[in-house]
Amino acid sequence: MHAGFPQSTTNLIHVLRIGADADDVLRPLLSCTSGTLLANSMALLLKLGFGFVMRDSLLNEQQAAQARAFLEDNFVIIDPKAPDGKRYYQGKFLIRTRRAGDDMNVLFCFCPHPDQLFTLMPWGETINSLEVIETAVLTEQEAEELESQPDKVDLVIRFKDVESILGLIGGANVDIVGLLLDNIVQLCGNVGHLFKLGAIGANIQQVIQSNGLSIQ
Repeated sequence: MHAGFPQSTTNLIHVLRIGADADDVLRPLLSCTSGTLLANSMALLLKLGFGFVMRDSLLNEQQAAQARAFLEDNFVIIDPKAPDGKRYYQGKFLIRTRRAGDDMNVLFCFCPHPDQLFTLMPWGETINSLEVIETAVLTEQEAEELESQPDKVDLVIRFKDVESILGLIGGANVDIVGLLLDNIVQLCGNVGHLFKLGAIGANIQQVIQSNGLSIQ
């Protein structure tokens, strides 16, 4: 199982980079070592990155259909016990650092409000990409309390410090194997959610590449 950690974590870093490329205003902020500022930037990067493929869903019928297909492939879970026989993936993740005083805590979860995932447009029901992922910046106390309640968060991804996160987002190559061996990244919780997170990230990259786009 540990063999899957590197690829899954790498895909998460790539999604953060997609968010950075989607909004150039954020790039200067990624050189700041303030934990709170990084947390706010990362919250937006996650929202932009995971919503990138579905960002144009409100423009026209074709974009809406493509966004709907991506949502169905990545976030819909067939469940006979659920209404209409399906439910939406609602994984909850907490990103933190281990260094005391960093104050870098970001909570993000997928499809937290399924009833708000869609909006009505002239061509029919369309995905609101901003509702696919919800992010929140937490204080150290709030993060500690959340982490102590396993039913509130599925997986905690803890980096060594703020600088290690900045290096990963801005670096040309990500050696996640080395990071795990050097104890720079720690995981706590249900690691199955890490693989789901990585799979979504990989599918975002695949769609981007198939459309001839390039995200560094």
